[in-house]
Amino acid sequence: MARFSALLALCVATVTTPIAVSASPVVVRDSPVSLPFVRRFKLSGASKLIEQDRARAQVLKAVGHASGAGRGMKRADVLVTNGDTSYTVDVGVGTPPTQYTLLIDTGSSNTFVGAGKAYVTTSSSKDTGYSASVTYGSGGWSGQEYTDTVTLSPELVIQNQGVGVANSSVGFHGVDGILGIGPSALTKGTVSDGAVVPTVVENAYTQGLIDQDVIGISFAPSSSHDSSGVLTFGGVDFWKTFGPVNFVPITSTSPASQYVGIDQSVTYGWGRTPILAHTAGITDTGSTLLLLATDAYDAYKKATGAVADSATGLLKITADQYAKLESLFFCIGDVTYEFVPNAQIWPRSLNTAIGGDANGIYLVVADLGSPSGEGLDFINGYTWLERFYHVYDAGNQAVGFAMTEHTFSQSN
Repeated sequence: MARFSALLALCVATVTTPIAVSASPVVVRDSPVSLPFVRRFKLSGASKLIEQDRARAQVLKAVGHASGAGRGMKRADVLVTNGDTSYTVDVGVGTPPTQYTLLIDTGSSNTFVGAGKAYVTTSSSKDTGYSASVTYGSGGWSGQEYTDTVTLSPELVIQNQGVGVANSSVGFHGVDGILGIGPSALTKGTVSDGAVVPTVVENAYTQGLIDQDVIGISFAPSSSHDSSGVLTFGGVDFWKTFGPVNFVPITSTSPASQYVGIDQSVTYGWGRTPILAHTAGITDTGSTLLLLATDAYDAYKKATGAVADSATGLLKITADQYAKLESLFFCIGDVTYEFVPNAQIWPRSLNTAIGGDANGIYLVVADLGSPSGEGLDFINGYTWLERFYHVYDAGNQAVGFAMTEHTFSQSN
């Protein structure tokens, strides 16, 4: 607790206009409902990983700007698994349900199937007669929009859920589609009738299956022996948190405001070397790395002494530099979250999978590919989110964070 108090004081000292922090608006039930997952890693190298993250960032900016121009608790838990480059959940669609393996994405909101396993129509499947398509940067799909029954667990069966059925898709390997859990407004324009498609979380709430339009996300780092996490629909699983869940409003800065967007600043080391000034960006389970605007990325390179590795494209440091590596501090609202040196390095057990040296030390901080000041200046991808509990409260337009048992882990 003393360490947390010190971080809190640091944030208050470095932010001149703090964002309001609210207490958690949700309550935990005693019996969460969970589903098992598998770990997936499909990339052929880190350069492709960076390319995909950067392409996704460009599309998120474009879509966000377009969207901005127009826009006693029930709870159900679903296990999520660390896929090293993705998190997947098995979801049932239809009556009886066919199981599909779907990527979990807070950066998009359409749920679709058909990228791998073909869609099976049943008695609950209804073709809306409208076409649908979504582009994600490194991939996309097009097809028809259906409504169907979606089963996340025996206790969480959603009726008349909008489900895209892909006739063609690009960029999906080993998965059947996406479970989109971002803001529902992102679906506007993806279906030919022009209507917004409610997300699975929103429909679960309106159908009375959960008591609030809230989703909590917890998962473990790739280096952890615990390969799974939990999606909590309608509440927060406080068994997964250390200390309070601190909420901040969704940022008002576009285009980050169209997503699970926040304002934050980043400093390096206890000397508070500035890395990223107070600015807007997003949290995103669909991105792998911690992407910072080019000027912030350059500041981080200078502070750490890291150099770009030609084999992987990631920043690389020596063992001596790692011994001197200091924490990054993310100031969000009135609270600072410490991203320890161990959290900043790519899982060493996966070095060879990205084309690196088995004993090399690679960093997860990468270049967003654009300067700060564009309204989406960072993406806290899952390598960052693995270290913290993450809550998206769509009903109150807020985002929450808490420390977990993995925040200060040294297991990597």
